[in-house]
Parts: sequence; structure tokens; C-alpha cells
Amino acid sequence: MLAYILRRVLLMIPTLFGIMLVSFVVVQFAPGGPVERIIAQLQQGADSSATARISGSAGGDFSATTQSQPGGGSMEGGSSKYRGAQGLDPKFIKQLEAQFGFDKPAPERFVMMLWNYLRFDFGKSYFRDVSILQLIKEKLPVSISLGLWMTLLSYLISIPLGIRKAISDGSRFDTWTSAIVIIGYAIPGFLFAILLIILFGEGSSVAPFFPLRGLVSDTFATLPWYAKALDYARHLTLPILSMALGAFATSTLLTKNSFLDEIRKQYVLTARMKGLTETQVLYGHVFRNAMLIVIAGFPGAFISAFFAGSLLIETVFSLDGLGLLSFESIVNRDYAVVFSTLYIFSLLGLFVNLLSDLVYTWVDPRIDFETREV
Repeated sequence: MLAYILRRVLLMIPTLFGIMLVSFVVVQFAPGGPVERIIAQLQQGADSSATARISGSAGGDFSATTQSQPGGGSMEGGSSKYRGAQGLDPKFIKQLEAQFGFDKPAPERFVMMLWNYLRFDFGKSYFRDVSILQLIKEKLPVSISLGLWMTLLSYLISIPLGIRKAISDGSRFDTWTSAIVIIGYAIPGFLFAILLIILFGEGSSVAPFFPLRGLVSDTFATLPWYAKALDYARHLTLPILSMALGAFATSTLLTKNSFLDEIRKQYVLTARMKGLTETQVLYGHVFRNAMLIVIAGFPGAFISAFFAGSLLIETVFSLDGLGLLSFESIVNRDYAVVFSTLYIFSLLGLFVNLLSDLVYTWVDPRIDFETREV
């Protein structure tokens, strides 16, 4: 097993290199850039907000009046490679390029970026006077809370429900729960979030119990421990329910189908013929085999919920987490944050996948990744 873990760790190196290389090349051809953003802020009447920069309005990255150039520039009148730079001192433009590192060739910038990231030196944000690690640290509590509790909630409910549906396959209980699960899967999370806000959010005329902003209240530090726990739970209830809706449906159906496949196999019939009870058959024999496919989907579900899947929910409930940070950094062309978070998230995702393989061997000791035999 140690040799397998070593091989997987070594394989992470080219995988991570490929992710960063493809992303870096794509960014070189993306319209706009940090230099253009500064120039737009200096121009009177220029709208450099996130929404304007991705719109077709004047001054936006996709405006019909400008022609994009690879690497973040555009030609306007043929006198400058940056949109709106006419009239500005060329020395000032060169200072901006040096500030953001665009005075160097792209291959050199890529090599320097990888060397810094290998030493976990991520530098500072382009547009925030704070280190990127500190910025991630500030946003981490929101993403940890949403991702961890959503994953636990969805798995704690969906696995028992999926097992119960597999045992009662074709019954009225299975039919009605399947209808509820499918309807829940079809409803977008942000739409369900709006419904919950209308029914249970502060200001609602139905049951105004749950807060709609932030992770905790402003008076959180002065509350006793039991009141802190209640305040924390009240703030997270609606966001977690909104996020868990789709994941809950997927995990339930996956668990049911996995258990159905195993229940119909010959070894289950043999175990029943030996006189074992249904509980012994189900949890002593079927559970170990059926849970493998559920475990296989855990890394993707966890990473999605932890980093990317909470973007819309964070926006609806005014939660400032990693999902919102990544989106704003991409729109605002804060490439230092974009590549740093991409590197950290990809590295964590690769390790979570390795952890998933190790859990395989814990669930079913017959699996041996060294010999690839079961």
C-alpha cells in the first residue's frame, strides 16, 4: 500500500502541472486584464465593476467597439495595446505592467509562478492589500461550514433512505419517496433558497425565524456557548438545506441502485439459506459491497460543495466564502488569487481522491491496489 500511495503522490505532480498550464494558456487569450482594469478606473465615466466588465456595455470586456489582443490587451486606434490608454504616460503603463509582472514573457511568468507555488509562496492579491493565504483564511470558515455540514447532512439522510428504498423496492413508500427525490433534484438550489427565504427568512409573514446575512450575528462574541451554537445553527439552516437538496437526491438514488444490484446477487441468496437474518445479510454482507460506489462519488461531491457548489447560495444569503471569492477574482482579473486558489483547490482535490481510495480498502479489505486484485 505504501508503494501505491507513493505512486499516486508522484502522479499528482504532472496532473497539477497540466491543470496550471492549461489554465495559464487560456488566461493569455482571455479579453481584459488587471492593467486594463486600472486604466478603466482612471478614465472618467468608465465602469469597471464586475458586471460591466463581462457585459457588452461600453468599456466592457466584450464591447463591440474594441478588438481583444492575446495576453490581456486590445488595439484602439492603433496607438496602444491597452484599451483606453491613449493620453496616459507610457512610463506609467510600463510601471503597471511591471507591478503585475506583465513586463516579462509568458513562459517566464509561468515558471516563476510554479516555483513560488511549490514553496507555497502565493504573494498578494492584485487589488487587495492582503496576502492571498490571509484572504483564503478569512473566507474559509464560511466554505468549511457550508461544505462540511451539507455533506454530512446529505449522506446521513440519503444513505439510510436509499437502503430503505432498496429493501422496499416497488412499494408505495418507494414510489412516493422517489417522486419527492426527483422533484427535489429538479428544483435549482438557488430557487429553493429563495422559497425558503420567503417562508422562513427574517421579515417573512409566515415564520420569520432564520437570519439572512452572515455566518453569525454581530453579538456572537458576547453570547453564552449554547446561544452561540443556536445562533450558528440558525444562520446555516437555510443555506445548507438549499445546497443539500440536489446532493441529497443524487446520493439517495445512487445508494438505492447500488444496494439493489448487490441484493440480487448469488452470495445474498446463499447467506439467507444459511439462516442469517435480513439485518445480518444487509449490514454484514451487502453494505460493504454496495457502499463502494457511494464512496467513489464522495470526493467529487465534497470538493464541489466545499469550493464551487456554494457560489449562488453564498450570493443569495450574503455569505462571503471561497466560491464568491473565486468568482469575483475571475471577473475582476485578479490573476494572483485565481491561480493561487486553483492550485490549492486542485492539490486538495487530488489528495481527497487518494483518501477515497484508502477508504476503499477500509470498507472492503479484499481490495488491494498493489496487485489490482479483488
